[in-house]
Amino acid sequence: MSVHRPILWQLLKHPRSVALVDDRRTTRNFELLVAIAHIGQRLETLNQTQRLGLLLPTGGTFPAAALAGMSLGRTIVPLNYLLKKEELQYVIDDCGTDTVVTVRPMLEHLGYAPKVKNILMLEDVDFSGFPDFRWPAPAADDDLAVLLYTSGTSGKPKGVMLTHGNLSANIQQIRDWVDFSRADSMLGVLPQFHSFGMTVLTFLPLSGGIRVIYTARFVPGKIVRLLREHRPTVLVAIPSMYNALLHAKDATADDFRTLRYTVSGGEPLPSTVREKFRERFGVTINEGYGLTETSPVSNWCRPHEFRPGSVGKPIPLVDQRIVDSNGRSLPPNTDGEVWMKGPNIMKGYYNLPEDTARAFSPNGYFRTGDIGRFDDDGHLHITGRLKEMLIVGGENVFPREIEEVLDRHPSVHASGVVGMNDPMRGELPIAFVEIREGQSFDEKELIAWCRQSLAGYKVPTEIRRLDALPRNPTGKIMRRELRSLAAKS
Repeated sequence: MSVHRPILWQLLKHPRSVALVDDRRTTRNFELLVAIAHIGQRLETLNQTQRLGLLLPTGGTFPAAALAGMSLGRTIVPLNYLLKKEELQYVIDDCGTDTVVTVRPMLEHLGYAPKVKNILMLEDVDFSGFPDFRWPAPAADDDLAVLLYTSGTSGKPKGVMLTHGNLSANIQQIRDWVDFSRADSMLGVLPQFHSFGMTVLTFLPLSGGIRVIYTARFVPGKIVRLLREHRPTVLVAIPSMYNALLHAKDATADDFRTLRYTVSGGEPLPSTVREKFRERFGVTINEGYGLTETSPVSNWCRPHEFRPGSVGKPIPLVDQRIVDSNGRSLPPNTDGEVWMKGPNIMKGYYNLPEDTARAFSPNGYFRTGDIGRFDDDGHLHITGRLKEMLIVGGENVFPREIEEVLDRHPSVHASGVVGMNDPMRGELPIAFVEIREGQSFDEKELIAWCRQSLAGYKVPTEIRRLDALPRNPTGKIMRRELRSLAAKS
């Protein structure tokens, strides 16, 4: 099924309902439909390639342009405006688009215009009246809907090919798993160039008539004001955002009282953040799990199933297993790599057949590269990344376990652990920490703190202070940069 067809039907069925609110305006369904038609009409004369680049801030312009492109049968390429100039140009060149849709404030923010044949400024589109726009036939399940480039934490970004079938399936899987209705509303604080923000906070709510409140920049005080003003029932964010909200001085439990679902994804949620959020605001943050390659949601821990550290059971139609290095399934409470199958799994990596082949097992399971385990009730717990695992004197050590201990120390705001080569023991863990404002850094005290909770071989041999841990645009720690810092000892 086409991703855009159910959304367009929803807009036509309830024309006067509010579709979204962003930093600039409130947009009703019929207004979004008109905007889609106008943008589509302009794109018909410009965009001659199969790909269409979108360089847009979080808000209503993204779904309008995305749905216009999809209505023309184009593959959407959301562009990460937080990338460096060379990285952004690499993505544009790699996908082969001839047209980028953007707005002037975005180019002013970047300080340059991407090198591409056509740049469509939405300010130049006349949105008056309703144009004579010919809506095309539905797309097939296997047709490419979106090309999403990974954040490039190691090497060049790879284009993840998501089909109409992948995205439509994931939207329906989520709706079958979670009881959303038109009475719900979402607060959207994630960038729409990311799979999480695109699927969960854009296509999912529009297909179900769920109102979304967007803001282009995450500012804790503003998020609190939006919670008070709009009283959303769903908040989806990443761990660093929840951590920042804990430091919003005027936030109260009442600001969060209308939330039915408070969901964290993108990376593991530190236990300290979860516990402090519940203590201060009376809100339990439930984790979800997925990857760009899984459209992205594969697991969602529902409120009535909460258990600390769990990302929940697999959502409907996801076949998930934990395997050893030989691909053999492991019993509950045993760590191994997470493999999965399902209609939401990507078609492959764009123009990278060897990488695509490596990403799947001989029997068709997607190899996530994540380490996890199922508990006795079938709830998944993510414990680390296969590539991040350290081997210290023959023992497996996962950075997250050390980071959880460090993050519990009163002086530590956040931490990141990587391995440093050692001729005797193979690798040794080295930690980097951000220190809380007003607190002092004491390496010996932090090492002693780790010794209280960790086996000796897991205790960092060195802890260094950083003003800020290197993070990618979605808040994940850039371990590649930490490894470079560790090498400069």
